[in-house]
Amino acid sequence: MQTDNVLIIGAGPAGLAVAGRLRKLGIPFEVLEKSTHIAHSWHQHYDRLHLHTVKELSDLPHLPFPAHYPRYVPRQMLVAYYEDYARTFDIRPHFGQEIQAIHKATAGWQVRSTKGQTWKASQIVIATGVNCEPYRPEFPGEAQFQGQVLHSRHYKNAEPFRGQHVLVVGMGNTGAEIALDLCEQGVEVYLSVRGPVNIVPRDTFAGPTQHTALRLAKLPNWLGDWLGTQLRRIMVGDLSRYGIHTPQMPPAQQLRLTGKTPVIDIGTIKMIKARRIRVLPSIARFDTETITFTNGETHPFDAVLLATGYRAGLEKIIQNVDNELDTHGLPKRCIGQGAFEGLYFIGYDNYVPGGILGVIYRDSERIAQHIAQKTDI
Repeated sequence: MQTDNVLIIGAGPAGLAVAGRLRKLGIPFEVLEKSTHIAHSWHQHYDRLHLHTVKELSDLPHLPFPAHYPRYVPRQMLVAYYEDYARTFDIRPHFGQEIQAIHKATAGWQVRSTKGQTWKASQIVIATGVNCEPYRPEFPGEAQFQGQVLHSRHYKNAEPFRGQHVLVVGMGNTGAEIALDLCEQGVEVYLSVRGPVNIVPRDTFAGPTQHTALRLAKLPNWLGDWLGTQLRRIMVGDLSRYGIHTPQMPPAQQLRLTGKTPVIDIGTIKMIKARRIRVLPSIARFDTETITFTNGETHPFDAVLLATGYRAGLEKIIQNVDNELDTHGLPKRCIGQGAFEGLYFIGYDNYVPGGILGVIYRDSERIAQHIAQKTDI
């Protein structure tokens, strides 16, 4: 068993941010990472992905993005930045260490990996992220469908789907952008939208929507929500004729109460209005070659991409953690208390404007300072 004072689980942006701050403070740590790469998820995402948040509000502590990086950083540049960050702060994870269990031990916590190795630490930073486990719903009749059904995590680009009829299920940011990517590459694509969707443009006449959201967040909620609703009405409008309905809840209120980010539109709505992406309601059932929807329509499809989201899965690795999680399975706080003192959670707070990377920047400082207060340097 290896004993450490601080153990960081996850070498994505959240884990890197805490590690970078601890290195600056001179506090030793070890990092466990289940994959074989720094920022593994960003290596796997679809090719065209860019950050939806501006670069000046999306970097990690103590290392701004290079000046030549564009405002919205593309995936490959982001991967290069994270790898450079690890080199700059001498962050060397133990790769291939997937966590099986975390439980209380004498004077700290004990971690066991799926390889059977164990570590003990007085303080553990859990940075496995909200997108740890793909959520994969099952549909009536799916087993008899002869086409391909994939979770969106396996989508890279449109090339394998050329000449096919493709259904994208789910209109979050991933589903909307994958549908746009397929459409722009000439694939016949449909988008299944289960319920009302809050949509905001990535950029407005006032600049990046992220900047606007942060300004509105400084106002009383009722006023910020009202102004956000008016902006959405002007910039997006009524999409009900195309099959997309607007929820009663304003975008910022949705984020505060549910942690669900509005769809940041970069062109999908234009294609929907042009009827190049057709919107359908929820799936009623699969047949061998067709899918029937809740409005009674039936269409043939060659492939289905499930942009149905992810789960954090913390309850599977931390004993008795349920009381520390909210109704969405996310930690209620970034610094554990009571029975969970010594545990830290970063990269899970989806309830504030500005994007998850901005939250990681903020919470990594809180966590590092808290660790410093409990550590003899």
